[in-house]
Amino acid sequence: AGSKLREVFDKINNLLSGKPVQTEGQMVSVTQHPQGLEFVCYKLAEKFVRHGEGEVSFHHDSAFPIAVVLSGIWELHPRVGDIFLAHLHKKCPYSVPFYPARKEGTSMEEYQRMLGYEVHDSKVEEQDHFLKRMSGMIRLYAAIIQLRWPYGNKQGAHPHGLSYGWRWLAQMLNLEPLADVTAMLLLDFLEVCGNALMKQYGIQFWKTMFFIQKSYIPRIEAVTSSGQMGCLSRLKNFVQKCLQAEEIPLPKGILTPSFWRT
Repeated sequence: AGSKLREVFDKINNLLSGKPVQTEGQMVSVTQHPQGLEFVCYKLAEKFVRHGEGEVSFHHDSAFPIAVVLSGIWELHPRVGDIFLAHLHKKCPYSVPFYPARKEGTSMEEYQRMLGYEVHDSKVEEQDHFLKRMSGMIRLYAAIIQLRWPYGNKQGAHPHGLSYGWRWLAQMLNLEPLADVTAMLLLDFLEVCGNALMKQYGIQFWKTMFFIQKSYIPRIEAVTSSGQMGCLSRLKNFVQKCLQAEEIPLPKGILTPSFWRT
């Protein structure tokens, strides 16, 4: 509910502003320790990324309430936003976007970690689980860049707005595609913030969509084996439908004005 989200936002904002906040039956304040504020910023940013790879990966709609709170906190406390990006880029290099190359002397285990895989006791996580986590983090990022906290003063620019999404998309399309990962991330990104990018960039956006259909999808196809076609087929269908309709649908779960009255 909108009222619940305001409570969460106010509590986080008060904590970061140095006010005493009640949690688990006791009052805490960042002023209780010289590094209190820095510690809280670090852990909070880390937690937001965890929400992306956990909650959002399983419940896509949850990207929007989480993102709108982070967007508002980022505006008032830029340090949290900076640390959030650092955590996000480390956990999901594709959010840069960047495909790390394996350097000489780097072990396979270390390289898999650089690619974003979780490795425990030399066991690498399943591909499906890895893709789900990356998908959740990209969806959260795509939600953040288009949302503003509705109760802020709105005078300044969004601290990390749609221009960053436009840049992400352009850089992504300049990279050689990877099987599985590229098709999934493009689809996630376009489903979540395609509508906002369309409204902001108009004809330039449609030129990009046409480029994806005519040039980039065939390049993804070239590196994709028959067993990995699921995501690519969904991306193809999505792009084709949008170009035919000349419209990108609003993302499922977007917060409407009525949500804030709940």
